[in-house]
Amino acid sequence: MHRRHLLAGGAALAATGFLGGAGRATAATGVMIPPPQLVTLPYAMTPYEVHVFPDQFRLYWTLPDAQAWEYPIRVGRDYLYEDGEFYVGAKKEWPSWTPTPDMIEREPEKYGKYADGGMPGGPNNPLGARALYLFQEGRGDTFLRIHGTNEPETIGRAVSNGCAGLINEQITLLYDQVPIDTRVKLYPKLQPGG
Repeated sequence: MHRRHLLAGGAALAATGFLGGAGRATAATGVMIPPPQLVTLPYAMTPYEVHVFPDQFRLYWTLPDAQAWEYPIRVGRDYLYEDGEFYVGAKKEWPSWTPTPDMIEREPEKYGKYADGGMPGGPNNPLGARALYLFQEGRGDTFLRIHGTNEPETIGRAVSNGCAGLINEQITLLYDQVPIDTRVKLYPKLQPGG
């Protein structure tokens, strides 16, 4: 099953033109986002896991033989980033979104209007085209997500309320490769303010 995910993911990347080239401008903004890269890791990691390195703004979908797909991402700002070990407990296409009570308390002028009912899925939704819902043993849903974004200019920055974000084209590719129960490791931030 995992080999099929690898082959299907590689075929999807090749078909969309993500292999090779320096970058791709998103249709809505013209912002250049580097394409996913097939990379050789400095050491072998367990295949078919997601690893997020916040200081480098990179997410890795690991493969056998110390290979991985590397994606550019955005991460949670300062104290809102949470490191740890998680697993993918749910996956949703064009997910609806409701801000958490903490988000509303921190920024009521921005999020208060969405408190009762949230926002339906679609191109203007902050969760973008796809979302991987991160869970922890004994805790359940952590409200952390790896999701798309309708703000591609935020890639490479620590700006979110804790989630990792990819452009919609790239979260769609990752989403198709990552099954439920996949292990996800969010590494600690080592650089202040990152």
